[in-house]
Amino acid sequence: MSTHEILAVLSEQHEAIAAGDAERAIATYAPQPVVYSLAPPLVQHTPDGDAAGLAEWIASFTAPPKLAHHDPEVHVSGDLALVHTLTSMSGDKGGEFTLWFRSTIGLRRIDGRWLVVHQHESVPFHMDGSFRAAVELEPAVIV
Repeated sequence: MSTHEILAVLSEQHEAIAAGDAERAIATYAPQPVVYSLAPPLVQHTPDGDAAGLAEWIASFTAPPKLAHHDPEVHVSGDLALVHTLTSMSGDKGGEFTLWFRSTIGLRRIDGRWLVVHQHESVPFHMDGSFRAAVELEPAVIV
């Protein structure tokens, strides 16, 4: 049952963002989460700064972006859970795009509810000395 509940938290986050509802998305986080998102700075202690910051980011798209986790692996031990997955984000910012990146999400069951306490997103970069983000990558197989 825990795996379903944990994945439901991540789905809720994505559905809230797709609906343009930053407050709802923020509600999936525990107080003072550590977030290593794709956007600067290197570390955030609240997702995208706060609901206003997340709302501003969502509004920067022609329509709210769509996110999806693909083949998530969930590991649970008591009140702690870890999810690692590939994530896709599709949207339009002056042109349609889909970006694939790696995600690791740590959750903790607090008062019977799973909440995100740690989130890490990363895009690989080319190791040829250019340090360019490898945003053109896609999974070999999408299940």
